[in-house]
Amino acid sequence: MRTKAMALILGLLLGNAHAVTIRVNVLDSDGKPIGQAAVYATPDTPQPVAWAKPKTLIIDQVDKEFVNHLTIVQTGTLVSFPNHDNIRHHVYSFSEAKNFELPLYEGTPAKPVVFDKAGVVTLGCNIHDWMSAYVLVVDSPFFALTDNQGAAQLEVPAGRDYAVSAWHPQVKKRTPGNAKVTVAAGNSTELALTLDLKKSFRPIRLPATANLDAGYR
Repeated sequence: MRTKAMALILGLLLGNAHAVTIRVNVLDSDGKPIGQAAVYATPDTPQPVAWAKPKTLIIDQVDKEFVNHLTIVQTGTLVSFPNHDNIRHHVYSFSEAKNFELPLYEGTPAKPVVFDKAGVVTLGCNIHDWMSAYVLVVDSPFFALTDNQGAAQLEVPAGRDYAVSAWHPQVKKRTPGNAKVTVAAGNSTELALTLDLKKSFRPIRLPATANLDAGYR
């Protein structure tokens, strides 16, 4: 019995050593590609080996904008918010997945923010209303953003089932498009996901020459 159990564990470990590609195309309701959409794959069964430890990432602030507008991270990832403008910013989020504030500052805050709960986190600046960005936190290390053609590739361990999902800040009701796929060793998988998007709305950005109190622009 012990020999069979060890063989099963060994088989799972060896299966995970072979990565297989899931190619995903994300389209809108008119069949047009959606660029900069988040795509991620979540295995239906627990991983038999430890996932990679989340890395510390950077969401920059340049020319009074967040860079990037959408970032996807694994649960537990630390994110630093450096300010490369010559004025102070006040970064905040009131989202359920992560509620935090970085009061007026220049340079880089002393401590990064830990995104420890899966969900959508909406970022803003208390000084500049047009500054907005999103962090999608997922319980998986297998994720990517689509290119301008709406395409993304995920490298996943073979021999298991995955729920593959796509999300974009403009999606209606914030419901991700998703599909289930079985990934066999040696076989790549291709699928298309459709998102119903609403029109984009962002507050009008003030001109650089606008004069505001306390020197903020």
